[in-house]
Amino acid sequence: MTSAADLRRRPRRPSWAGRNYSLLTAAAFVTNLGSHGALIAAAFAVLEAGGDGGDVGLVAAARTLPLVLFLLIGGAVADRLPRHRVMVAANALNCVSQAAFAVLVLSGEAQLWQMMLLTALGGTGQAFFSPAAEGMLLSSVRGEQASRAFAVFRMAMQGAAVGGAAIGGAMVAVIGPGWVLAADAAAFAVAGSMRAFLDVSHIPRRAPGGGMLADLREGWREFAGRPWLWGIVVQFSIANAVVGAADAVYGPLVARDHLGGAGPWGLALGFFGAGTVAGALLMTRWKPRRLLLAGTLCVFPLALPSAALAVPVPITVLCAVMFLTGVTLEVFGVSWMTALHQEIPEEKLSRVAAYDWFGSVALVPLATALAGPAETAFGRTSALWGCAALVVVVTAAVLCVPDVRNLRRRTKQVTAGGKPASTDAESPVGGLG
Repeated sequence: MTSAADLRRRPRRPSWAGRNYSLLTAAAFVTNLGSHGALIAAAFAVLEAGGDGGDVGLVAAARTLPLVLFLLIGGAVADRLPRHRVMVAANALNCVSQAAFAVLVLSGEAQLWQMMLLTALGGTGQAFFSPAAEGMLLSSVRGEQASRAFAVFRMAMQGAAVGGAAIGGAMVAVIGPGWVLAADAAAFAVAGSMRAFLDVSHIPRRAPGGGMLADLREGWREFAGRPWLWGIVVQFSIANAVVGAADAVYGPLVARDHLGGAGPWGLALGFFGAGTVAGALLMTRWKPRRLLLAGTLCVFPLALPSAALAVPVPITVLCAVMFLTGVTLEVFGVSWMTALHQEIPEEKLSRVAAYDWFGSVALVPLATALAGPAETAFGRTSALWGCAALVVVVTAAVLCVPDVRNLRRRTKQVTAGGKPASTDAESPVGGLG
């Protein structure tokens, strides 16, 4: 028999950390550990194959273009089929494409078009995975501890980024990018196996009727009817594009020319990841009443890394800037997930997430593809200062939307009818309330 002492000694999970939540958190940790190293590896694989900044941008754009094209379909599919099956299938595609990429790089015969094709397959998998994963996570959490659950999830996910970026950068410098890409393929295989055990029995079955276009129209109405939602998505469509160009194209080039190569750049990205962990830890305690006001104010520092690369500052200063940016951006991330959780009905989560993702990445392929030509036309320094300025402008603009300033935290998620079950605001732990 189990004694009372044994029960006391047995570790207990918090009430909000159920089986699905735990599996999702563990799988996200594994995939982030591999993917953050693979981002560095892909850029340096192109450079080692004889490519330049424009080629790095083309490979980055090749991943994002199918992500843009298939996201809306992926969201509709994820709200129609069991979400965990969509996630597992997407992970399988990512595993195969990254494994093939690794073989090409290790063989020393990788061509630009081959790297673009395999990267595009990975982007296609991501297009179906992301809406399903976001809908699954949002539906796995209940009650007033939702924001804490999201903060802990993001802390685990971003914690993997610290190790992934630092270890990935070091591995690229020591043994080359091919082995980092192979490790990422293995991470997708492990995470997909874990996600196969998710339980979707709590999610009501969709009523028959309607088709894909009807689902997309319904998701659009849910998205377009909320000014705070589409306003912030428009903001990030621009901010993500310019920051993506700076990180994917200009960052590796500045690292190569001024900072010492892949190792220091990986270290800087690792400090960003450490900042996001610290920001998530902060958000386990801080519950700002006006969610989006607090979050949007914390987006302004996103301009700092581009400015630091434009100077360029020493690696120690760049690491400090990246850490601060990670802290503040994570405040936005947790606030944003909490707002979606409390305002969007469960049966529409993946479709709304798809519109969110679509808007957020729609301009990234264009920005990364134009990063090389922009550097040629205006110079790398001017291009980076332009990236920083655009982040500041669009973030200031979104504060003009009243709902962004005024949306308040609630204790209950929205019901199927689209109305909040409770309008009682949780007590803020300080600031901006």
